[in-house]
Amino acid sequence: MKMNDTNNAIVYCEGSFNTTNGKTAHGLVRFTERFRILAVIDSIYAGKDSGLILDGTPNGIPVLADLNDGLILCANRGTRVDSLIIGLAPDGGRLPETAIPDIRSALKARLDIYSGLHDYLSDNQELAQLAERYSCTITDIRKPPKIENLHFFSDKIKEVKCTKIAVLGTDSAVGKRTTAWKLVHSLRNRGYRVELIGTGQTAWLQGAKYSIILDSLINDFVAGEIEHVIHEAWKNENPDVLILEGQGSLLNPAYPGGFELMAAGRPDLVILQHAPNRKEYDGFPGYRIHPLNHQILAIELISGKKVSAITLNHENMRHPEIRETCAAIKKEHGIPAFDVLEFGAEDLAKLIQKFISYEHAWS
Repeated sequence: MKMNDTNNAIVYCEGSFNTTNGKTAHGLVRFTERFRILAVIDSIYAGKDSGLILDGTPNGIPVLADLNDGLILCANRGTRVDSLIIGLAPDGGRLPETAIPDIRSALKARLDIYSGLHDYLSDNQELAQLAERYSCTITDIRKPPKIENLHFFSDKIKEVKCTKIAVLGTDSAVGKRTTAWKLVHSLRNRGYRVELIGTGQTAWLQGAKYSIILDSLINDFVAGEIEHVIHEAWKNENPDVLILEGQGSLLNPAYPGGFELMAAGRPDLVILQHAPNRKEYDGFPGYRIHPLNHQILAIELISGKKVSAITLNHENMRHPEIRETCAAIKKEHGIPAFDVLEFGAEDLAKLIQKFISYEHAWS
C-alpha cells in the first residue's frame, strides 16, 4: 500500500457486476474501511451508478467501460489512483484471461494490485516483472500462509466470554457478509463494542481487522485459525459482541461451509441468511436448494443452538413481497425475519440486544 492517508482504488469487475460472480465488487462499493472506491470497471453497465444498479440508491461510484476510462476520469477530477482491486468472485476463484490486459495496464500506470482469486498474480512472471519495473506491489489475498504461522485447535475458545453471533446462509453468495456488516454497524450505533470476524477475501478488503481467509487454509488448521482469530479479537478489543462471517452453506454441493465455524467458534446465536426466491444452489442448475426448515434443522442439530433470526436476500422479489415473506417465515417457522439490506439492521439489532448482557456457555 502506498504511503498516503487513503488508498484510492478502482475495482475490476468486467462482465460480472450485479451477478453472484461480482460479490467482491458489491461488498466494496457498499462499504470498505481499507480503500476509497473511485470507480468500477464493467462495460455492460458503463455510464451507470454502481449503487443504483445494486440497491436502487445512487452512491456516486460510477461504472466505466475499461481501466483507461477510469484513469482519465480520475485525472480530470484531480484524484490520485493508487490501486486496482480484482472484484471478481467466479466459481473456483480462477482469473479470466481477458483480465490480464487491464492488470498489465494498471501496473504500467503504477497501480498496486489486490486480488482474492486462486490464480496468484504474483506468480505470473510477466506481471511480477512489471510490478518490479514500475515500483508497485501485487497482493494475493488467498495465497496460503506459511505453516509456521498457522494454529491448531487448542480449546482456548472456552476463554472467550463475549457474545458470539454466527451469520450463516442457505447458499453461497447469498448476502451473509453484507448482513454481518450491517449488524456490526447497528450494534456499534447502540454503543456496543463489536468486531467482525472475517473469513473471506472480501471482508479483508473491506477492512475487517480480525480476518482469516478460509479458502487458503490447509484443512488441519481451519478450526485452529477460526479459534485463534476469535480469541485474538476478544483478547485485544474486549468486545461485547463478535460477529462471525459464514462461508458457503452446510448443504451446498460445491461450497459446504458453516460446520467449522460452529464447531470451532461455538457461537451463542445463529442468524440464517436466505434467498426465498432462489430455487437452485448458486452456480449449480439442477441442484435444488433444501427447504428452509431442513436448513434450520441441520444448523440446530450441529450447533445445539436455535436459529435466532432469518435474514432475507430479496433477489427476484418485488418490494411489497419482502414484508409479506418476512411475516410468512415467522408464522411458519416461529423465527423472526428481517431484510437488513432493504430496511436496515435496527430491528435485528434490537432483537439481538437482549442476548448480549447474558453469558452463553457452549453445551
